[in-house]
Amino acid sequence: MVLLDDDDHSYEYVIFMLQRLFGHSLETAFLMAKEVDTTGRVIVFSTHKERAELERDRIHGFGADPLIQRCKGSMSAIIEPAQ
Repeated sequence: MVLLDDDDHSYEYVIFMLQRLFGHSLETAFLMAKEVDTTGRVIVFSTHKERAELERDRIHGFGADPLIQRCKGSMSAIIEPAQ
């Protein structure tokens, strides 16, 4: 599953979300937040299709970033087949 970048979520939000939803360590979550910020996308989880759909929906339902006033909702994620 691929997390997509936007300008409406802080590093703190991304790190917290990745730790909460996927159990990533602080260091791993920070590196993923940095990658999504610099490249526009980052693979956050690899699994079978049904689980990926569930996890994508959890990202989409995580809510707005309270640290950024203009933020209207959750981040976006897409499912891509593994290479």
